[in-house]
Amino acid sequence: MRLKFPEKIDNTLRYLKLKLLPKTLFFRTMLLIFIPLIVVQVVSIVAFFDGSWGRVGRRLSTNLTSEMAFVMQLAEKNPADIEYVKSLASKIFDLDVDYYGNDEKHTVMNKVNRTNKMVTGFLEDSLRREFPNAVSSIYLGKGEKNMMVFVDTQDGLFKFTTTSKNIFSTSIFGFVAWMIGTSLLLFVVAALFLRIQVRSIAELAKVAEDFGKGIDNKDFKPYGSVEVRRAGIAFTKMKERIQRQITERTQMLAGVSHDLRTPLTRMKLQTAMLPDSQDKEDFLQDISEMEKMLDGYLSFVSGEGGEKSSFVDMNEMILSIINKFRNKKALIRYTTNDQVSAIQGREQALKRAVTNVISNAFRYGKTIAVDLESNNNKLEITIDDDGPGIPEDKREDVFKAFYRIEGSRNKETGGVGLGLSIAKDVITSHGGKIELTDSPLGGLRVLISIPL
Repeated sequence: MRLKFPEKIDNTLRYLKLKLLPKTLFFRTMLLIFIPLIVVQVVSIVAFFDGSWGRVGRRLSTNLTSEMAFVMQLAEKNPADIEYVKSLASKIFDLDVDYYGNDEKHTVMNKVNRTNKMVTGFLEDSLRREFPNAVSSIYLGKGEKNMMVFVDTQDGLFKFTTTSKNIFSTSIFGFVAWMIGTSLLLFVVAALFLRIQVRSIAELAKVAEDFGKGIDNKDFKPYGSVEVRRAGIAFTKMKERIQRQITERTQMLAGVSHDLRTPLTRMKLQTAMLPDSQDKEDFLQDISEMEKMLDGYLSFVSGEGGEKSSFVDMNEMILSIINKFRNKKALIRYTTNDQVSAIQGREQALKRAVTNVISNAFRYGKTIAVDLESNNNKLEITIDDDGPGIPEDKREDVFKAFYRIEGSRNKETGGVGLGLSIAKDVITSHGGKIELTDSPLGGLRVLISIPL
């Protein structure tokens, strides 16, 4: 069940989700572990502060203040026995006590009041409650007895020297260290196990992406959790079914090719024996056109399935294609950058696709510009011409098999309508895409994008 919010709130939540939520499964899952872990740690520490550690700190401070008050009352009632009172305080309470009269106390209170609220906070509250009519101050120093407490009364100044351990429980450091240590250990263990699971998913995605590009990774073996292995096994079975279907289709069409070529050849021989006439020429032309359509159709449906994938230097390939058209009565311009131009794919299939597109540009244009650009993500081939172009409403239709903008199938005005269909089939099988747009030269621009 999904909660419904007002549109503005829903849009804000969606924006925050897109901007703040990590993109990868690993970091999203780690976030699900990390946030509850931090919440538990904060709640535990706050509960510890407000609970046992706070009670212990207040109780220790109250005890120390009571001891100070007891020593002060003894000293005030027996001023002649002050030295005896000091010895009792040191022996029983571990308090070093000094007393100064009003005339000399100003020479003693010359220290800077340096405290730490975490250590002395409870003691300060206790001193104010116990000695409401006196001025108390605390100084933290160094050494074994690192804390001095001054209580300035109307009759004189009492100076108590003791250790801060009497009011501060150091168990908090052990508690915090234990909490952080166990949390880090849990975080590291979770990260290691999660990385193994994510790695299996990432490898499955990589194999699927390679298969979309026509690369058959036969070494892939599903591993990881039961769900991931099940997905990997399902993908492997799907890939085998697709490959088997392609193989069966190719074999069937090879048989169809043989069966159709035989009667066409027989028709061509029988027609050659007829007297020369216009009807004979038209009939031979129709037979040739049928053979051309058959060759194009078989090439389209069979593709280059038997070709193995390898690294292809697209720069060298385009140069070799352009050189074949140098003798045409058209101006051609080729530019490329210095980035990586090699991709993994089926060389003959890619060469055929690019040749079909450049051939169309030469067929309809007088000026052709070919541009090769590549970056870390994809390789782009742009072919521009100054021909008549293709109407925008027909740019999707030209990728259909046997579709031609011309009303006839006359080979003098073009091919059989399979050039762009074959090109799109090849580019798509490599994980790329092909688009038709308006060219700056005034004709058609064909943009081919292939991921690296």
